[in-house]
Amino acid sequence: MTDSTTLPRRHLLAGSAAALGALGLAGWAGGARAQQAAAPAAKPLPAYAGWKSPDALIVHSSSTLETRRAAFGTSVITPSNQLYVRNNLPAPDAAILDNREAWSVAIEGVKSPRSLTLAELKTLGVETVATVLQCSGNGRGFFPSKPSGTPWQVGAAGCVVWSGVPLRNVVAALGGLADGAAYLTGTGGEKLPEGVDPLSVLVERSVPVKALDDALLAWEMNGEPLSLAHGGPLRLVVPGYQGVNNIKYVKRVAFTGAQSQARIMSHGYRMSPPGSKASPDQPSVWEMGVKSWINGPLPDKGALKPGPVQVHGVAFGGTRGIKGVEVSVDGGKTWQAAKLIGPDLGPFAWRQFVLPVRLEAGTHVLASRATDTAGHVQAEQREENLGGYNNASWRDHAVTVAVA
Repeated sequence: MTDSTTLPRRHLLAGSAAALGALGLAGWAGGARAQQAAAPAAKPLPAYAGWKSPDALIVHSSSTLETRRAAFGTSVITPSNQLYVRNNLPAPDAAILDNREAWSVAIEGVKSPRSLTLAELKTLGVETVATVLQCSGNGRGFFPSKPSGTPWQVGAAGCVVWSGVPLRNVVAALGGLADGAAYLTGTGGEKLPEGVDPLSVLVERSVPVKALDDALLAWEMNGEPLSLAHGGPLRLVVPGYQGVNNIKYVKRVAFTGAQSQARIMSHGYRMSPPGSKASPDQPSVWEMGVKSWINGPLPDKGALKPGPVQVHGVAFGGTRGIKGVEVSVDGGKTWQAAKLIGPDLGPFAWRQFVLPVRLEAGTHVLASRATDTAGHVQAEQREENLGGYNNASWRDHAVTVAVA
């Protein structure tokens, strides 16, 4: 194992696995009603995720499972059996887990390129990091334009603990980066459909090479061997970046001078203006921004009784930690500082917050607004875009409750 004194302190979690729970999620004024109205009929869990809790998940399709708001509690770590699933291709055959240690990944763009098995990777160091894992389309369901794709509300996110080898250790073991490396490119190991251009379906994403500082080749999640549903036996984890960049079943990691030509990179997951067509010159969905939402109280259990209420939720800053959170009980007219609670698991994890308030009879719009450690404040409005990506609007994520 790598000597812990050589690792950045923000990556080391003392006893983080002890807090295995989930956090409640909530929507904006009218958002809860919209979700209920749009909720599909109950569908069975797909076979590769059959071990998950059916009561905790909305099955949109065989490749898109969303965590129900009511399934979340108040603990910092999201249990694996409640965590959302988003796959761009069908999951590989479960047989790839039969001999995890033999799984190999090609490392390219280094001075001594070669393939390494999982068993070999485990000799190069171990690190544990907690991150928010979030689909870049989380919050798409709040867009009035109704972009194509799964209409996620807030359930395409969770906070989990990964364990694996720091990618920087692997690079160092192979002689360092080759000249001209500008991007870290990960390639998934899904089986590609026959008869189509591989680049049209290949799951391959590039992120700026600076992500190497924190990236992990992970074989465990929440203290257990990585499941097929979440990318086992090996996943590229890029802390602070949207989920699509965290490549499941990773078979290749390359340090390249240019971004991948796969369509999921060149045209997919781009911040394309409404009415336009996606193109490589538009910003890619990379780092997450500062974001928060109210977890409770929720509007789905009827009216609350007048009196004291603990307004609570979660906040995260992508690649930065959270400095503070404000809460409003009147739709953003006035704000009060909330208290950050629970363990601080580092800059890539989310923080819990709470504000005790007294709610009188009537209708109350509860909202939260986070500020990260660099001073960036959560935006009031979403950034309109063709794909419904990167929605961090505090107004969209507010929740309306009745008190009677």
